[in-house]
Amino acid sequence: MAWLLRRGEVLASIDVVTSRRAALRSVAADGSSGAPAAIASGTVAVHGLGGRRGADVAYLDADLVVLRGSHLGRGGADRARARARSVLVAEAGSFDRWGLRAGDVLELKE
Repeated sequence: MAWLLRRGEVLASIDVVTSRRAALRSVAADGSSGAPAAIASGTVAVHGLGGRRGADVAYLDADLVVLRGSHLGRGGADRARARARSVLVAEAGSFDRWGLRAGDVLELKE
């Protein structure tokens, strides 16, 4: 488990996973993973098919700059992002609480 930071401020504990399926399962399925967020590297699109609740999704470039954030409704899908290199998935409402916006530069700390 790692910490997700923006400008030195800790936003959340986070699971670092290797697939969007693992990210969605970790966060959106039932919220019981212990981490309110997950980041999946190498992922450029997300869907919530089979999920029990919605999730917040942010597409990140190679430098962990937020390209776009959105809310993925239960069973919803979002299209691939050309410049995205990873996807941040968090419990629905997290981005509003964190004040996360396009252009924010994120950091991961172990």
